[in-house]
Amino acid sequence: MAGERIAKRFYVSGSVQGVGFRFFAERVAARLDVAGYVKNLFDGRVEVYAIGSEAQLDALRGELESGPRMARVHRLEEKEAEILAQYADGFMIEHDY
Repeated sequence: MAGERIAKRFYVSGSVQGVGFRFFAERVAARLDVAGYVKNLFDGRVEVYAIGSEAQLDALRGELESGPRMARVHRLEEKEAEILAQYADGFMIEHDY
């Protein structure tokens, strides 16, 4: 894999729940070979925790800002994160808040 692996959390606000956003994020992560998870938050946002190179996470961010066709992304907040070993080998949809 090119580049050092880093982790970030993306918090996506807008009309992003109930519109296939988690499945969209899962597909994009698989295409970009990014590890981590996506889940809905109780406050209406979607959280994407991602592990990959700087370039992979930049590409992921760009996709998340667009979102799937039915979503309306109003804001995307990005935070540095620690690499959590339990999420380092794949990407999953977490179903709990």
